[in-house]
Amino acid sequence: MAAETHRCGLIAVIGRPNVGKSTLTNTLIGDRISITSSKPQTTRHQIKGILSTPEAQFIFVDTPGFQLQHQDALNRVMNRSIKHALREVDVALLVVEAGRYESEDRKILSQVPKGMPVVLAVNKIDCLPQERLLPFLQGFNSANEFTHVVPVSAEYGRNTERLLAALQPMLPVQPSLYDEDSLTDRSERFLAAERIREKLFRQLGDEVPYGASVTIDKFEQVGDVRRIFASIIVNKAGHKPMLIGAGGRKMKAVSSAARLDLEKLFAGKVYLEVWVKVRPGWTDNAAMLTGLGYD
Repeated sequence: MAAETHRCGLIAVIGRPNVGKSTLTNTLIGDRISITSSKPQTTRHQIKGILSTPEAQFIFVDTPGFQLQHQDALNRVMNRSIKHALREVDVALLVVEAGRYESEDRKILSQVPKGMPVVLAVNKIDCLPQERLLPFLQGFNSANEFTHVVPVSAEYGRNTERLLAALQPMLPVQPSLYDEDSLTDRSERFLAAERIREKLFRQLGDEVPYGASVTIDKFEQVGDVRRIFASIIVNKAGHKPMLIGAGGRKMKAVSSAARLDLEKLFAGKVYLEVWVKVRPGWTDNAAMLTGLGYD
């Protein structure tokens, strides 16, 4: 594509927790770079997902869910990362659930800088009957808050081409910022830590994952094998036995699932060793958060 017509830009994917932002990002770029689970607030770090086509390069900035209820240091850091992302992008992509547009969604919309185009992606349309979906979509026509309103199903990939077509004209005319085969700006160490943390959300109860983080202590390539040594940091001493489980079975299940997932991600053998460490109060301690990579 000629340089004078090629488009490239950043798109902030914003919304309440658990509306499907990470799933939508993964579906749009065609690979799983953001972790997902059925629990809200799984995403904690900003991560870029990159889709390159002959005509354009879309750089989706997947952000944590904007948190209005819990205001410890961790959630304040995540909220700040959303505001920071919105200062650097060209377009905002607000994701809401079909049938739900509430004060929280409006609060998030108010964070978008004036003059920035906003596309509304109405996700989970497969979960709402057609007779309720159409009036819900029509309700946005008179508000003129959004450049486009696109109903999608991130889980099933419905209308994603229509969403990309709506976003492309809003991107600046410029060359690509990343190589055409790039999928993300994050390192293998980061992706490994995230895949391990994903398994905590998928295999444990409602309390432990929110008080846990993952650090990579050592990441090395030995021949064809990636050797990864990781620590799961928990917020409370009582979380450690809950995570390890009777006879270490819970920890073994988490580690095994993570190792298999990492072998798919890296297309090669992985040796994974995971330890559990207690760091009381880390979610509300600014210095600890910085040390754990929450900038």
